[in-house]
Amino acid sequence: MTTTTTSALIATLLATAAQVVVVAAGAPLLVGVMRQVRARLEGRAGAGVMQPWRDLRKLLRRQPATPAGTGWAFRLAPLLLMGTSLVLAAVIPLLSTASPLDPVADLFAVVGLLALGTVVLALAALDTGTAFGGMGASRAITILALVEPTILVAVLALSARVGSTNLAAIVTATLHDPLQVVSPASLLAAAALTIVVVAETGRLPVDNPATHLELTMIHEAMVLEYAGTDLALLEWASSIRLTVLLGLLASLFAPWGIAGTSLAALPLAIPAFLVKVAVLGAGLGVAEVFIAKLRLFRVPELLAGSFVLALLAVASSFFLA
Repeated sequence: MTTTTTSALIATLLATAAQVVVVAAGAPLLVGVMRQVRARLEGRAGAGVMQPWRDLRKLLRRQPATPAGTGWAFRLAPLLLMGTSLVLAAVIPLLSTASPLDPVADLFAVVGLLALGTVVLALAALDTGTAFGGMGASRAITILALVEPTILVAVLALSARVGSTNLAAIVTATLHDPLQVVSPASLLAAAALTIVVVAETGRLPVDNPATHLELTMIHEAMVLEYAGTDLALLEWASSIRLTVLLGLLASLFAPWGIAGTSLAALPLAIPAFLVKVAVLGAGLGVAEVFIAKLRLFRVPELLAGSFVLALLAVASSFFLA
């Protein structure tokens, strides 16, 4: 292996490590920003941006609780969900388009990792044998079946002009041709992805992460039996998935500031990423103040609409290219 190849490999490893650390450390802060924005708009002082980190620290000091009769699915779910979330943070181009995992940073691999995390958590909820767990798992799988195809089709519309489903290649192509962002295919894909990101992360109007009402909750119903470090891992992983998906939106439709293969641009890429994700998170927090949760039976209609937008994006990418 030549010196140049070794230096490039070290640079990509450092960029990927920095990306994972920034996402893992900043994910709870993003949740804190969203909660603080909602609190201010609702006339409350709020607990502060650092409150999610304080909650995680408190949970990490407690012992986990395992209900009687549960098996391997319940015990492994927090670790598997956290693991898939960290792999997503490593493979998606958030800070840099150079990664040692670039060959596997494929659209289908990313969607598969998202689906794996949801399925693992649903299996854990079913493993408890409780009514709430089964109800939440059923609802989560229903939403999963509607969300994942939309993500595939929407990003496929962006990949048509590149000729590759590699996310780094799509982001690089957008950097070289910024006018593609305002093309009909990109605008339709952005609308579709925004809806499915809201659904995938359990935000309003699909789900309300602040509720514990058994008739409406989805994510909370699946984690009711967890406590201590297990619950901390689940909540941390959920915030990482939210950060990664918002970062994916920013990378696909506003990739400016992302570093290439050089580490020299990484110090500028980190604040650019933080600002873009914070703006998207704050915007989502503002939207949640003014919208109400949909009835559960109306959620498939919303997600079907997003799938139609994704199909229109694919059609426009071929016919309006």
